[in-house]
This record gives sequence, structure tokens and C-alpha cells, in this order.
Amino acid sequence: MIQDDMKQIEWLRKRLAKGTISRREFMGRTSALGLGAAAAMTFAGEALAAGGPKKGGTLKLAIPHGSTTDSIDPARLENGFQTTLTRAMGNTLTEIDAEGNLVGALAESWEASPDAKVWTFKLRRGVEFHNGKSLTADDVIASINYHRTDDTKSSVKPLAKPITAIRKDDEHTIVFELEGGNADFPFNLDTPGFMIVPSNSDGSINWQEGAGTGGYKLVSYEPGVKAILERNPNYWRNDRAHFDSAEMLTILDKAARTNALISGEVDVIDQVDLKTAHLLGRRKNIHIEETSGPLHYTFPMLTKSAPFDDLNVRQALKFAIDREEILQKVLHGHGSIGNDNPIGPSYRYYAADLERNGYDPEKAKYHLKKAGLSELSVDLSAADAAFGGAVDAAVLYKEHAAKAGININVVREPNDGYWSNVWLKKPFCACYWGGYATEDTMFSTGYEPSSSWNDTNWDHTRFNSLLIEARSELDETKRRELYREMQVILRDEGGTVVPFFANNVMARTEKVAHGTLSSQASLDGRRIIERWWSA
Repeated sequence: MIQDDMKQIEWLRKRLAKGTISRREFMGRTSALGLGAAAAMTFAGEALAAGGPKKGGTLKLAIPHGSTTDSIDPARLENGFQTTLTRAMGNTLTEIDAEGNLVGALAESWEASPDAKVWTFKLRRGVEFHNGKSLTADDVIASINYHRTDDTKSSVKPLAKPITAIRKDDEHTIVFELEGGNADFPFNLDTPGFMIVPSNSDGSINWQEGAGTGGYKLVSYEPGVKAILERNPNYWRNDRAHFDSAEMLTILDKAARTNALISGEVDVIDQVDLKTAHLLGRRKNIHIEETSGPLHYTFPMLTKSAPFDDLNVRQALKFAIDREEILQKVLHGHGSIGNDNPIGPSYRYYAADLERNGYDPEKAKYHLKKAGLSELSVDLSAADAAFGGAVDAAVLYKEHAAKAGININVVREPNDGYWSNVWLKKPFCACYWGGYATEDTMFSTGYEPSSSWNDTNWDHTRFNSLLIEARSELDETKRRELYREMQVILRDEGGTVVPFFANNVMARTEKVAHGTLSSQASLDGRRIIERWWSA
């Protein structure tokens, strides 16, 4: 093997040890360089072992989410602070690992009937909640049923709705019956809202105590300010929960977050200020981490409120935004252009061939004319709590739209309480979606009519029928066609402007380390607290 190839392999091994590439990518790239599979596996093992986990220390983490109205109620996990906290405190039945594979968590195995309508899950034995209660099938059934009641406002109700019955065969076996086949059902159960919590004797759940099965116990929680956690000594996983404790801080201001990292007040920050990321990365002992996945930033319109109930008004607003300029000026290139639907390149059935909605003031004017308007004035609510740079993006949108005869009045909203007082309430606002592992989960959570997170009040007869049909379609080719049509419908008729998909950009000091980073969501798929360790 030539010397240059050996240098390349050594470079790849160092990247694997730092977690900037996956084991799968390492194996593939070293194979292309002529390294045999056995040798590649040996190199990979040595690289991962060299940078392996160490026990001890405290993780201090600053997150640009969190509000005084937050809760640990599994039905009300509305932002990144809440989901990062609950991922540390609890577990779901399944888990999507750092490389995107579905693996067992509280369920050690599962199997489906031939039509994917009946699913049987075997629970892991010997798992305890933080309060000492042993995990049983009753806890799982109660935790899932919590999201199935008619009056629930749970964000995961659309995912639980297709479940027609849950029963236990024994204390460690649960059977789910669905209204139709769903090949993605086990993926859905990794959604944070489906965290398993202790059940009460009457079949209700006890989420208020904060007792999960996760690697960390909740010591204190001041919503919108901070949370303190300590390691669970009885955690069923030996390869996780390396820190002795963790401290999560809500720091909404970008400059304050950055200063907290530079001063050593915190070890990790989420949503690095992209304007200064390159400068921050030059600092000694600070590393910029970046992943790309389903995260996307949006401007949703309530489609049952005037003037957004007019399809032509919605189309005019989609052609009135210069996505490329916002991508460069707000995200500084850390992302990719969107196409007014939530399915991006990281998804299995992403329709890469679709023509994109582009900036076209004349076409926007054409649609205004079709709506019977010569001009349009609308309010657009924004705050950086929605996403970093949301206010700047809204101001740029205002400038773009003016060329089409659209006057956008940017209303700068308070960061605190944004998700309770603005999102889902104001008719046109800024928003972000972390995205999900499957198209069905994303569409069901954000676009299904009964979903409490349907932030456009979207209710489209054809789309609704496609959602059910695609969920139960087991033929891959047909399923791809169905999901493609759904993307077309949202692009052309939906109430969401999706300017771009954003990369997750974080920063850490050399005090902490990690393995392969998940791209499912920021902060290592929101599992940073139990997956990272002290360096």
C-alpha cells in the first residue's frame, strides 16, 4: 500500500476517534483505499478505544431553548431544552442510534405480523425507574395510552391514534394492534413524547415525579432557567451515562452563550452564532461540531385565517422570498435550500427531482392578482427563540417581498413564552422543526389535521388519504410515489414556507469528548448527556 494511502487511512482513523465520521463511513472509505475488511475493523476498534469514554466529571450545557412555561409532561415537550432533558431522564421502547439504525432500548426485540398491523414487543428485564419501581408491561401500556385519549393535547397523539388496542401477554410482552399496516411503527416509538414513565394503579401515569428509567435523575428544575441532574447508579446500560452530573442552562442570547463557552462557564453550547463560528473555532481548546439532518426552519401560516386561507396568497408569499440570500446571510451557508415541504435530503423518500419554488417577484404579483389583490400587508411574528437569526431572516423576507407588492410587518416577539404565546396562535410566524426519522412521523406530527402541532391548520383531503395509504403501503416503489405526491401537494398548496434545511452547529471545549455524532437532531440527537464523557 503506497505511503499516501497510509496517511489517508491514519487521517480517517483520527477522525473516527474524534467522532467526526461514523464507523460505517470509515469502513467504506478505507476499503476504497484497498484496506481489507479485517484490517479496517481492527483499525476502527483501536481508534474508538483510544478515544473511549471515561467516568466522572460534570457536563455543563447551554441551550438556546427553554421557557418559564415548560414542563416535563411527556405530552408537552415543545422545545430542545425539554427533549434534551427527557432524553437524559428516560428511555423509549426503541432508539435510533448515532448511525441512523433502529435498535432496542426498553424493548430488546420486536416482530410484526405479515401485514405490519400487529406488533409484539419484548421488554428488557431488570430495568428500574428512579423511584425503585421495576419496569413492567403496565408502565408501557399506561405511558402510550396517555397519548390516546380523546381529550389529550399531546404532540404525539397523531402517532398514537392509529393504535386500536394495546394488551399485555405477560409482564414483559406487549402487543400493539394498528388500524392499518405500518412498517415504520417501531421508529415512531423513539419519539421523545413516548418516554416510558411509571404507571399508577388506576392506569394513569406518574410523570410529575420525574422518575424515568434513564441514565440521570432530576435533582432540580427551574423551567426557563436551568436543570440539574445526577447519574443514576442503577442504570441498565453500562456503556452510557459517563458524567457524575449535568447542568443544563437556558441561555437564549447568542453572545451570552458564546461568552459562557469562552469563559469556561459551560462546556458545550448549541446553535453557535454562525456569523462568528469561524472565529470561535480558531480559539484554542474550542471545537466546532456540525451535522446535517432533518432540521428545518419555517414560516408557517394558519391556513384557516384570512388572508392565508387563500391559496394564491400562500403561493405569492412562497415566491416572494429569496431563499439563497437568507441561507448565505443568516445561515452563512450552513444548510441547504428548502422547497416548502418538510422532507429534505436526509429522508428515505426525499423527492430530489422536484422543481424548486424560487424567488420570483413577478410570479408573486401574478398570484396576488389571482387573489384579487394589487398589494398585500401581513404581520410576521419572529423571535430568536424560534431559531438563531429568525428576526434577521424575517427582515430579509420583508425586503424581498416588497418587490412583489407585499408589505411584511416584522413583529419582534419576546423570546420567553414564544412557543406558548406566539406559535400556533399568531397567523404568521417563525418556527423550527427538528424533524424525525421517517416521513410518516414528520407528516403525522406536523400536518395531520388532529395534531396539536399542526401549525398551519392544514387539512387537505387528498393529502390526508395519502398519509394513511403511504403508512400501510409495504411496496417500496409505490410508497415512494405516494410520499412524492405529498411533497408536491405541500410545495404547491401548503401553508408553510420552508426556506432551508439547517445544519446543527454546536461548539465544545476540550474538557468533553464524544463518539460518532447523530444527525437526527442537535446535541447528538438530544442524547448528549448520556452519550458524551469527560476528556
